[in-house]
Amino acid sequence: MGEVVNLRRARKRKARAEKEQAAERNRAVYGRTKAERERDEAEAGRALRFLDGHRRDSEADGRPE
Repeated sequence: MGEVVNLRRARKRKARAEKEQAAERNRAVYGRTKAERERDEAEAGRALRFLDGHRRDSEADGRPE
């Protein structure tokens, strides 16, 4: 004879485990601190300013745009 299992409890236990796994994946993907987000934004801003500062103007070349 096998072990008696309460199906309602088993279903709830399985649902909780699946929710926890989804939460773990989301923490890995979206779980960045405020400092990390601000650092990345500042880094992107610096890169954009660097590229804008090194852009060649078409008027300076004597060629039309």
